[in-house]
Formats: sequence, C-alpha cells, structure tokens
Amino acid sequence: MGAEHHYLDAVEAFDKGDFELAFDEAKAATTIDPEHVEAWVLYSDAALAGETKNPTLSQAAKSLNGCRKAIELDPMLLQMWVRGGQLLSDNLGLLDDALQWWQDCRHHAPDEVSPIVEQATILTDMGLYGEADIRLNTIIEQNMDIATSQTGKLYYLMNLVKAAAEGTSGTYFRPWEKNHDGWGAIDSKMRKPPVSETFIFMMATMPFLLLEVVLSDKIFGQGWGGFCLTSVVIFATVLFGMRLAKRWTGLLNKPAYNLLRAMNFEASTGFTVIYEEMRLSVLYLYIMQRKPIAWQERMVKIIDSGKNLPQGWKPQLPDFDSHLDDLEYDDDEFEDEQLEAYEEE
Repeated sequence: MGAEHHYLDAVEAFDKGDFELAFDEAKAATTIDPEHVEAWVLYSDAALAGETKNPTLSQAAKSLNGCRKAIELDPMLLQMWVRGGQLLSDNLGLLDDALQWWQDCRHHAPDEVSPIVEQATILTDMGLYGEADIRLNTIIEQNMDIATSQTGKLYYLMNLVKAAAEGTSGTYFRPWEKNHDGWGAIDSKMRKPPVSETFIFMMATMPFLLLEVVLSDKIFGQGWGGFCLTSVVIFATVLFGMRLAKRWTGLLNKPAYNLLRAMNFEASTGFTVIYEEMRLSVLYLYIMQRKPIAWQERMVKIIDSGKNLPQGWKPQLPDFDSHLDDLEYDDDEFEDEQLEAYEEE
C-alpha cells in the first residue's frame, strides 16, 4: 500500500471525525513518503483531534511537529506558520521560540504583516513594549499592505503598546530580577483573585445612573425632550464609567498581570522563579486554571524539574532584521543577472 493510498484513507477518516485513524493513516503516509506535504498537513490536523483551541500537551507537540515538517517542504504554507505560532505561544507558552518562529516566517514571507503583528503581541505579553512598538512601526515605515481583518487588531495593539511604553518608562516587571518591586506587589495581593472589570463598572456607575433616573424629571422635565436629554446623560455616564473601570482594573490587577508574566516567563524559559507559597496562593491557582491544558501540563513538568534561574541570566531576542540579508542577496543577484544580460547584448 503506497503513501497516497494511506493519505486518501486519512482524508476519509478525518472527514468522518475518526481523528485517531486519520492520524495513524497520515503517519503511515509520511513514513513511506517523508516529502508528502499534504500528508504532513493532515498529520498536524488529525493530531489535534478537533481540539484546535485547547489540545493536550501530546496533541500540541504532535501537531507542531507536523507543522515543522510541512513548512520544511513548502515554506509558503502560511496556515501552517499560523498554527505553529499559535501552538508555541498560546498552548505551549514557548514565547521565545514563537518569536523566532515568526522571524523564520519573515524569511519566506517578508511582505506579510501577520508575523510582525504576532511578534508585537508576544513582546507586549513579555513586557517589552519598546521593542513591540519598533516592530509595529516597521509596518508603517515599509508601507506594508494590511488586510481589512487585521486593521482593527493592529490599531488596538498600536495604541496599547504606545500607552504602555509611555506609562512604564522602562520600569516594567522583570521576573528574572529577584529583588524587583513587582514581587512585593504580588505578595500583597496573592491571597485574592483579580478584580472583575464588570464589578468595578457596576460599583462606579450604578449609583450615578440611579440618581440620574430618579432626578431626571425634576432636572430635565417630562416629555420627549426630557427623555432625550436623560438618555444622553446616561449614555455619557456609561462611557465614562467604562473608561474609568478599565483604568482602575489595570491598576488594581497589576499584581495579577505581574504574576501572569512570571508564569509565562517560566513556561518560556523552563526555569523556575516563583516560590512555593506563591504557587499555592488563590491568585496563582486562579490564573493557572484559565490556562490551556497543554500549558498546564508543561508547567507541571517545569515545576517538577526544579531548574532554578542561572545567575546573570538576561533575555535574548532574535535578530528581527535577519530576513533583510535574504532580500539584499536577492537584490544583488538580480543586479548581477541584469549586468550579465547587458554585457551579452
């Protein structure tokens, strides 16, 4: 039985929802023909067993392996780049590897905006707002084409990064620094879960809204005009309350964001920086329970390994301009070909 036959059986099983059989058949196809791109793509699809958003550690690892193999054979499979990047950052917590993954993608698709947006998102999660701002600015500087579906996310991300960069002024929480003030903030709030933005909004705006409704007749009078004025005031109060609640939530939940960053740091590097009491806190367990299954399983393995952070450790980012070397090479090659053609004439 040839590779193509196994591949077709895998397609049929996948369409019927039998993901285990589909995976086995796709694996058999890739064993016979390691260069069967479609089989590797299906291998990655079937490995997730329909759990595209919350796979287990084993499922995520197998699917990622399929992504790597497919991309090695066809680097222009953008959907495999996207899946691999999501698995690395969202499901496995390997933020450093995800940054390099998207940089590798830029070597093959330098004009694509998605890798830059994903890199900026990861850098923001790591607290590297200045570096994220530089990445986003390259989209504007290079006048890159932005898809309509990406405009909203890009605009939101740029505003978020600029506001964070101006607000932190380089004082963002660094989990690899044992004496950073962020650890003290976590200690003071780790016995309580994060404050809900909805709760803050209700507490901040409900008294004013009730007061406006009760006094509307006396202030604005009855009738259509009074109703319109009351509606405008209520609408303005709601908008103001939403902005206020968002700002207060960010301030009150800063220790939770710091702990989340420390947890992401451990997942990305494989080194432990959080002490035992903090791991048993209400805040830690609250965040942990909301992480993907694969992320949780990896974190348990990291904690069990007990690898402490080496002294003098410093973050290392990929070379975000490495793809430019390929472009310069292509330009030089093009100029040489043009010169040779001119000399032949």
